[in-house]
Amino acid sequence: MSRYIVLRRIVYVLLMSLSLTAVSWAQQGEYKIHLDQPQQKILGLGFEIQSDSIGTNNHGMPNDIVAIPHDLIPSERERFYHDMLHGFRYSRLALGLYLRGLDADQKHIIERYPGQMKDLREMMTESGIEGFDVEYWSPAPYWKSTHKYEGGTIRANDPEFINAFTDSIIDDLKYLQSNGLRISMWALQNEPAIGHLDQPSQLNYASCYYSTQDYFDVMKVAVPKVRALLPTVHIHANSWMGQSDPSSALIRRDPALLQQIDAWTWHQIGHNSNDQITKQTLYTANAAGKSVYQNEFEYDYFPHSPHKVEDAFINTAQSIMNWMVFENSPTWFWLHAMKPVANSEAKGYGLGFWRPASDTNFAKEPTLKPGHWEYNPSNWNAIAGFLRHMPWDSIRLTVDEDTVRKDNRIMAWKTPQGKLGIVLTNRSGAPFTFDVALGRTAKMQGFQYTVTQLDKHLDSRKADRLQVTVPDQTIEFWIEQ
Repeated sequence: MSRYIVLRRIVYVLLMSLSLTAVSWAQQGEYKIHLDQPQQKILGLGFEIQSDSIGTNNHGMPNDIVAIPHDLIPSERERFYHDMLHGFRYSRLALGLYLRGLDADQKHIIERYPGQMKDLREMMTESGIEGFDVEYWSPAPYWKSTHKYEGGTIRANDPEFINAFTDSIIDDLKYLQSNGLRISMWALQNEPAIGHLDQPSQLNYASCYYSTQDYFDVMKVAVPKVRALLPTVHIHANSWMGQSDPSSALIRRDPALLQQIDAWTWHQIGHNSNDQITKQTLYTANAAGKSVYQNEFEYDYFPHSPHKVEDAFINTAQSIMNWMVFENSPTWFWLHAMKPVANSEAKGYGLGFWRPASDTNFAKEPTLKPGHWEYNPSNWNAIAGFLRHMPWDSIRLTVDEDTVRKDNRIMAWKTPQGKLGIVLTNRSGAPFTFDVALGRTAKMQGFQYTVTQLDKHLDSRKADRLQVTVPDQTIEFWIEQ
């Protein structure tokens, strides 16, 4: 063999060795938890409840009662409350959409079918949620330019009208209270930029368009009234584009109103979790010292949508983590706990599916019986671990990362009992090793989640460093015992 060939082989081996070393480095990272650097309190997670009907693909509001928990048989209600909802802190309640009954003058929103309020109270009590995030999708028709729930604006903006309108808001809240519902949060309007008559494609269900000035003018009168009725309620704005909306700029210029606003809220609708890293300034600038979080997250699997089911699982978990790590968010909301199995948006919107008694088309989920429900794993499995392993009012801890990796994320917290919790994700395409300095010796128990398995127990470890290799497309929780 010539010296040239031998030399070439040596060079090849060296290059391969360097290449393998580079791959090895790319598949591991070093992290340090700072137990003495607490960040925000993580209040818990939220969901929305479909307590009345909506048409498939969000087209229309049918008269048929298609509602959760109304449609479930008693044993399935019990399972819904305890197996899915337990661990959530808040439920979004959509006034004008999923609670849309009306009084004789069409000024006030009440239950549309007998027992609706009882169902909501039962769900709250049996699941253990703290209370409801009450938001209007539309005010009652009397107050609307269209005189109906769909589309339009408020009917007038003079002081007398706004005073009467905001009094009706207080009446609606009192109605909820009189029926035993606890109100934890309040917002004036879901997506106030949606529903203008110039936007016909957006008039399929309850909405109300607010101009920048109208939103501010109504908030200025409504918020003090809401605060007087509910002194500890969490008030947020604007349930769409947070503090970047022009109406929020007006709020910031009014010190008295700004003082009574607790948070700015955004809608994400399937955004890549990387946004919270690469666009951090967008979500945190001009917050005026208020919390920032998203209160609607889902995926649109409609024709030509950029969202893919196979991308959802890890992305959802990382959305929760990245909002909390990079935007210091105190909470995070999924869109719907359950969707009717026949609705085309159900796969992207629901943590689970139910079959109403009226649904006799078994083309979708043929084994699912009327009055029964089942999980939607690509969504549910991504959230379940946070509900089980991250208690309400945990305190997020600072974590140093050797490199901020978009496909390998970490978040750490201390529970109210002082126990350490860590969540790790991997969507890098290969196994990834996390080498985590814990800050003290602790016995850590692992729990693994994938799109096909829940809460698989891993071996426990006692050390001051946690060194674990997480498979691709996997979430792991490591909890101090």
